[in-house]
This record gives sequence, C-alpha cells and structure tokens, in this order.
Amino acid sequence: MGAGGGGGCCCCCFGLGLSLGLALLLALAGPGETLQNVTAQLFGPEAYGTLAAFGDFNSDKQTDLFVLRGGNELVIFLADQKEPYFKPRVKLPMKSLSVVITSVVPGDYDGDSQMDVLLTTQAQNHGRDELSVFIFWGHNQTLDLNHKTMLNKTFHDEPLVMDFNGDLIPDIFGVTSDSSKPQILIGGNLSWHAALETQSKMYIPHSHAFIDLNHDFTADLFLTTLPNSENIQFETWVNKDGNFSKAEKIQKTPSGVKVVGQSVFADFDGDGQSEHLLPVCEDTTCQKSAIYLTKLGMDQWIPVLQDFRNKETLWGFVPYRSDKSSTETSFPITLHIGDYNMDGYPDALAILKNTSGSNQQAFLLENVPCNNISCKSVHRMFKVFWELSDLNQIKDAVVATFFDIYEDGILDIIVLSKGYSNRDFAIHTLKNNFEADAYFVKVIVLSGLCSNDCPRKITPFGVNQPGPYIMYTTVDANGYLKNGSAGQLSQSAHYALQLPYNVLGLGRSANFLDHLYVGIPRPLGEKSARKQEWTAIIPNSQLIVIPYPHNVPRSWSAKLYLTPSNIVLLTAIALIGVCVFILAIIGILHWQEKKADDREKRQEAHRFHFDAM
Repeated sequence: MGAGGGGGCCCCCFGLGLSLGLALLLALAGPGETLQNVTAQLFGPEAYGTLAAFGDFNSDKQTDLFVLRGGNELVIFLADQKEPYFKPRVKLPMKSLSVVITSVVPGDYDGDSQMDVLLTTQAQNHGRDELSVFIFWGHNQTLDLNHKTMLNKTFHDEPLVMDFNGDLIPDIFGVTSDSSKPQILIGGNLSWHAALETQSKMYIPHSHAFIDLNHDFTADLFLTTLPNSENIQFETWVNKDGNFSKAEKIQKTPSGVKVVGQSVFADFDGDGQSEHLLPVCEDTTCQKSAIYLTKLGMDQWIPVLQDFRNKETLWGFVPYRSDKSSTETSFPITLHIGDYNMDGYPDALAILKNTSGSNQQAFLLENVPCNNISCKSVHRMFKVFWELSDLNQIKDAVVATFFDIYEDGILDIIVLSKGYSNRDFAIHTLKNNFEADAYFVKVIVLSGLCSNDCPRKITPFGVNQPGPYIMYTTVDANGYLKNGSAGQLSQSAHYALQLPYNVLGLGRSANFLDHLYVGIPRPLGEKSARKQEWTAIIPNSQLIVIPYPHNVPRSWSAKLYLTPSNIVLLTAIALIGVCVFILAIIGILHWQEKKADDREKRQEAHRFHFDAM
C-alpha cells in the first residue's frame, strides 16, 4: 500500500525549499515513540487466536494471516483497504474431527498455482505422540471443508515443507510412524519415498531448514539430530547436482549448554552468506542464556549475546515444556529474524522471562557492531533493546514476530500474549514508526509454474514457495561494497512464522543495487545452478520474480513495484509546502506592487488634467 506525490515550482526556491523541507521533516519525524499500537485499526474486536502462518491467500499482492482459534478452527484474515484492515473471511472448523490443530503451512501442493493449506493435527486427549496431516485444496481463492486429503501416514513431529526434487511444488519431509528414517511425500502426485540414508534420530522439537549454506544459490538441507539421549547435533546435507550428500563435518552444540532452542538462519554480518544462530541456556532453568553463531565448516561457536541483565534485573529465555498432559501451548525458544531498522543487518525478536519473577515479555535484539573480543571475528553482536515502551507494556507475551503490515517495506511487529481465554491468545500489532534515511528492497519469488497462462488469468502471488535464495551487492554511502542475502521460507515447523517474502535493508545508501541474484532449487542430475541476475534495481521497491520456465533462467521475468517511503512523502509534502509559502509571498508582493502602480497611474492622470487647463 504505497502512494506518491509530486509538484513543481520555480528553480529559485528549490534549494531553499529542500533545506527547509529537511528541517521540517526532522520536526515531523522528531522525537517520539518508535512503535505505535494499531491493533484496533487492524482487527477491531477480532484480535485473538494463535497466529500460525502468513501467505497471500487470494493473490491480491497483500499478505493475509492464518490464525488458529479454540484449538480446532482455522481462520484466514484477508487484508483489506478499509478498517479493520484484516477481516476473518475464510473459516475452516475442525471440531467435528475431534482433533487439535498444531500447525499451518500454506503452499501449492498439487501444482495448480492456487494456494492450498496443510494442517497438522493431533487427537484430543491422546498426548502429542502422533501427528496427522490434512491438506485442504484451494479453488477460486477459497477452501472447501469437504475437499481435503488426509495423508495415510502419521508423523512423530511437525514436518518440514521443502522442495526436495526441484520442481517448485512443495514436498513434505519428516519421520513417519512406520519408519525410523526420514520420508518425503512428493508434491503433485503425493507419492512416498525414502528421503535420506541416515541413521540419525531426529530431535523433537526439530528446527530443520531448507536453505543455501554453501553459497551456490541452491538450497541445502539442515537437520537437527539426536545421536544419543543427551547431545544434540546438526547435520548439513549439501545439494550437489540435485542430490543431497551429507557434509563431512557434523556440528555439535556449544559446550556447557543444557537447553537448546530453535536454530535460525540469517546473513548476520552482511557478507552475503547465511549464518547459523542458536539460542541456548547454560542451565536447565535458563538463569543464564546466550545466543551463539557459526557457519558451515566453522569449527567454533561465537557468542553474539550473553548479557541479559537490565539494571538489577536478570532476564533469560523461556524453556520449552514437553509435558504431554498439559493443554497449554508451549513454544520452543525461537528467534524471529527481520531487519527492523533497515541498516542491512538482521535484528531479532525474542521472548524473555524475568528470572527472579514471573514477568514474560517480548524484546527486540538489535544487531550492532561488536564491542568485545568474543565476537570480534564476525564484527557484529546482538544488543537487547530494553526501552520500547509499547512492546514492554505487553505482559505475558509468548510469541513475537515481524510482519510488514502496510506493505510499505518497513517491518512491524506482531505479539501474542496470554490472557484472552484458556485456548486463545490476544493479538497485538505494533506499527514501526522508525524514520531514518534508510532504504530497502523487498523480494518475493513465485513458483514459476505458470506465467501468462495461469488459471483464471491470476498470477499466483499467494503461492508460498520454500527454497529460493536471494543476494544483492551494492555500494554503501562510504563507497564500500555491501552485500546482503536471505532464504525464502526456509523453515515451516513449530511456529517458524516466516514471511513469504524477504525485506533486505540497504542502509543509508540510496544507490541502485548493482546486482541482485535469485537462485531456486534444481532437480537431480542438473549440474549448473538455476540462478538469474538483475542489475540496477531501484531502492525502496518490491521485486516479484517469476522463474518461468524453471530451467531457462535468462527467460525469468521480474515485476518491479516502487514503494515510496514515508521519508520521500514527508520530504515532498515539506517541499511543496515551502514552495506554496514562497509563492504566497511572491503573490502578496505582486499585489502590493500592482496597488502602487495603480496609485501612480491615478496621480499621473490627475497631473495631466491640471496641465491641460
């Protein structure tokens, strides 16, 4: 949702107008709250439930919200242009099936370029051992409760949705009840196959990922395994010519760690390559928490946050409860990644608990330059942003994630908190009013299963696609080369809440992006990466990439939508205002001069009259 305006005036006022405009801009953007609670404008009285996923369900280029209610109903909030901006338009009740919905993963599982919805469920009052999977098939931007497929196998844990065979139709990866090895359900024909020849047992709750880890623009497979009853390990299966091969080096958790959270991936130091971030606790009650970083092939873990003390209060992560008898939802320790201030370095949101009390809140972890020797090798670290009042006012928070509410390229925040009801959480939405001379590029890669011949002539913007990898190179304000990268929908289980697009901050450089690269998964036997490059991309724009046909990257198309930021709009308003003010002064002076001329003419006429006599 973006708008732009412009106006012209004489060149004599342009320099003055621009300087005064910037001064007025600073006054308008001025001091004040960085976050603004806009829950009422977005949801009205409907701000409750468990946010489970994002996706453009009706292909209108606006991201919709998938919310669970009562444990057994899925409600899809469609984005609208009028308040409330998110309305519950599609409802999928599962009460009649006597199940509890545990996760939601939107995607096109049959290749018809329409969004389907995968649900994992467990039987009511029967523990958490086996998960059933339902796929509700999309048709004409809606779902039919009677048009569904229930998979004939159950899973030990929530599956990872990935593109195993490189056909850009999502597949379903996980350990099923009839095998100790991971299985893959191929999307399209829904056929089962053995996925990997591994003897490793998968850790529950896993944090598997499908993302490029060796910098070849082809997504690899990252697994969280449990080789014995105590130590968690991380295996990387590198995609070589479309075939997954186990990397020689197996990563172990940092020494002394007692509680391990969910692995997440981000280009933490802005080198164009994804790093592995791991939130941990060094004791069972999380009195001492930390976040570590490593890369593929790196032998060591680097601490990027160890200081969780604010004045006299010590905070820490909230441990995951695996109690099967509890009806209350417990979330694994998770970092949700996003570039909050558009400086080109991804920040994070985390839920922290007061270790000496019961207060539990969401906090922003800001990515800042490293100021101690422990993180010197990556030059960056996290710093807890303790003072964000609107965020701090939300008590008993359980989940916090980023979301571009107004589709303007600035990442806002959604927080879930306890207290609405026994089954449902309260939903809070906080608008990010961060104003700085910073820029971004927003990229979404579609499935590419169709281009101009899509069903009903609707481009499938809503088809969430796991696996694409994006990287850019540009020159920063100081003339140095700057990189940034991100994977699209690399994780799908345990409320990963990843967005179906990537917002990449560019910092304060308004330069064109010199190069923007996009790579997609490739099928077995294909030697070269499926990768395309675009040059001279305008900042503050949204790029929608359609990789059609998949195997001919030079034929891929990209649609560019320019999104002027608030800075541009405020500067334009200020400039126009100053020009109008100057024109008003010119008009007044012109009017006064005209009056003086008229008075002089009357005097001349009077003098001529007496001379004539």
